[in-house]
Amino acid sequence: MICQECNQRPATLHFTKILNGEKTEIDLCEKCAQEKGEMFMINGGPEFTIHSLLAGLLNVNSSFPPSQKGAFQQEKVLQCESCALTYSQFVKAGRFGCADCYDNFQAQLKPILKRLHSGNWTHSGKIPKRIGGNIHLRKNIENLKHQLRDLITNEEFEKAAEIRDEIRSLEKRLTQGQEGGE
Repeated sequence: MICQECNQRPATLHFTKILNGEKTEIDLCEKCAQEKGEMFMINGGPEFTIHSLLAGLLNVNSSFPPSQKGAFQQEKVLQCESCALTYSQFVKAGRFGCADCYDNFQAQLKPILKRLHSGNWTHSGKIPKRIGGNIHLRKNIENLKHQLRDLITNEEFEKAAEIRDEIRSLEKRLTQGQEGGE
């Protein structure tokens, strides 16, 4: 197979890119792949790390057409108040300078974190079933209490009564210790 870029050398690498749901496949020789920046590790090149992955995900401007890229230029001047790391430095490095960076860049990170965490912007890890039953139950009760407050605020009292009864039922299960894990 011949390189699809230079049409001279044999293609030794096959790349598949999926961008905005559009799949593009290309066969390249080693030289053209390096020139296009498609390779992470060749002949002692930089290693592919979680930091480079995050830096790629956080490179917001590369994901948009040139006409929309200017909308994100203001983000690059943001700076952490504690360690003075700029947002553009964070994007390049793929890691924060301190714990406060997360709070300082929160607005820019929300869309990215939503993409990574299937629609949620906070991480929710897994809990082992044998010890997590009560934890799941307590989280469920807490979520229902938040829903209850919202329903009362919106004066949706019938739904609020249903949620209240469900909370009571779950709290009863919790106190009786019937929950052995989910």
